[in-house]
Amino acid sequence: MADRQGADRDVAAFCDWFQRNSGEMIRTADDIFRHPELSGEEVYSSRRLADFLEERGFEIRWNVAGFETAFIAEWGSGKPVIGFLAEYDALPGLGQEPVAEYEPSGGPGHGCGHNLLGTACAGAACALKEQMENSGTAGTVRVYGCPAEEIVIGKIQMNEAGVFDDLSVAVTWHPFDRNRVSYDIWQAQDVKNYKFYGTAAHASKHPELGRSALDAAELMNVGVNYLREHVADDVRMHYTYTNTDGPANIVPDYAATNYFIRSGKRSRTENASMRVDDCAKGAALMTGTRVEIELVTSNKEMKVNRTLSEIFFHAMEQVPVPEYTKEEVQFAKKVSQAAGLENDGVYFSGLEPLEEEPVLLSIGTDVSDVSHTVPTVMLSAQAMCKGTPLHHWSAAAQAGMGIGQKGMLYVAECMALGSWILVKHPEKIEEAWKEM
Repeated sequence: MADRQGADRDVAAFCDWFQRNSGEMIRTADDIFRHPELSGEEVYSSRRLADFLEERGFEIRWNVAGFETAFIAEWGSGKPVIGFLAEYDALPGLGQEPVAEYEPSGGPGHGCGHNLLGTACAGAACALKEQMENSGTAGTVRVYGCPAEEIVIGKIQMNEAGVFDDLSVAVTWHPFDRNRVSYDIWQAQDVKNYKFYGTAAHASKHPELGRSALDAAELMNVGVNYLREHVADDVRMHYTYTNTDGPANIVPDYAATNYFIRSGKRSRTENASMRVDDCAKGAALMTGTRVEIELVTSNKEMKVNRTLSEIFFHAMEQVPVPEYTKEEVQFAKKVSQAAGLENDGVYFSGLEPLEEEPVLLSIGTDVSDVSHTVPTVMLSAQAMCKGTPLHHWSAAAQAGMGIGQKGMLYVAECMALGSWILVKHPEKIEEAWKEM
């Protein structure tokens, strides 16, 4: 009975903190939404989030791991060290006013909800700090301001620099169309550029003198498309041309493609990546051209942690899911109709159960590399109505208004409560490390 009363007091304390601070969290998320910045350029966004934390007693250290827009905000001392992984970079081509008609402006925009992601992590850290202060509980709370997640670089470079090495646990979340613990294996990825160099010539008068870099790029892609039949079911290979300039009567002496090569296991990704390289080399040999292969970035698959997942699922059970106004439901309906979202008119739902087995997810994140250094937990919260895809204007439309903001506040409280359970029960942290 005493444990139940104590748990109720904890829930009430966090509920009180978020009631008092929700307005400033919403203003922070909205401000970042209205000042979207691409990966590595998040000068305003990172400063806005750092200011929020500094005003609430955190010390800020900038220029982390070689990034001008990366920071570490810290409060407290000693163990455990709870680290929240905040993101704030936007995507190209998805900029829009928060509740404007549903047409992107062409500029950057938060079609992945990172204006909400970073703010929720900051809010959770501040709520946890106040709870630890009020109870005289020892420990350290950190927020890592992580740039360049959308190009899968930020946390990888930070991890290689060792900035997560002394953490006890890493905590984060991602906006989605569902409320759940993300008990997911996010994909291991290679991102590569293939640059073909040939010989220019007049395509009609002297075709025999030309060596077409574009032919090489096309033949490579044909080879990769045949390769798809001979890879594991979870392997994904996507490409785009990044250079196709020039008139048709000149044999192109340069062409370039960008590839994402992914799977649920690092070894399978590496094998597929090597075979894609062979397609490029074969295409160059066939066309008498030369290819340069550039590894842009590479990350591991997510290492899930059952101990942490169960603790944070329990926390999510204690926090009521958001309720939506008639106007928000109407907005979800309009967005669904305009974007052709598949939800059968059911726009929002409650907390989904924790799966018995990890779920293979067909997307990737640089958080995965952190999960190989320290036990890591990721939550998902409904910051958009059901059926909304990420990296899409419909996600951006909801990230800047009440639907997204309610999801942000909900998951921040869940992260704070789950982290407080860990602080009170350090044996659970030991358990998570043994599992890892």
